[in-house]
Amino acid sequence: MSTTQPIKDMEKLKLFREYYKEKKPSVRNHLLIIMGLNSALRISDILHLTCGDVYDFHGREWRSHILVRERKTGKENCVYMNREILEALKNSACLLRGEQDFLFVSHMRPDEPLSRCQAFRVIKEAAAYAGLENGVSCHSLRKTFGYHAWKRGTPPVLLMHIYNHSAYQITKRYLGIEQDEKDSVFRDTLL
Repeated sequence: MSTTQPIKDMEKLKLFREYYKEKKPSVRNHLLIIMGLNSALRISDILHLTCGDVYDFHGREWRSHILVRERKTGKENCVYMNREILEALKNSACLLRGEQDFLFVSHMRPDEPLSRCQAFRVIKEAAAYAGLENGVSCHSLRKTFGYHAWKRGTPPVLLMHIYNHSAYQITKRYLGIEQDEKDSVFRDTLL
């Protein structure tokens, strides 16, 4: 059994994130992937987001942040909605639904959120198209965010805070650091 991994290859990541936008259009599935890659939230928290969590129906504007009480830990988390999330949201049917309606609605049961099992299928299909057969799951979206933030220079302690991890060891494991990345530090650090 393979361990869930972040998507490290930028070309494959691009194919993965654009699959439901260009190859097999689905606004809901595209938003699910964009939200997962850009929010660092667990899939269980993403699937239970409501339209009111992302849109202020009274002020008639997109919210700048998503406020979540994490289902797993019970901790509060505040996530900035970046332009990728906002762009994907603008194409969603969120504004046509009610404030309490789920953002990711099940096609089979419109009053319920998309199931975790179905979210896994959505992600696996896009992963297969991108040539990512092994180690990709719902949790890969969360790990991919951290890996690329770390590669861009975000300090691991800040990622620990973003993830709401209680221990640095957990965050370190999330980053999926492998031997070739360790080797490049030694190769590129010439004193």
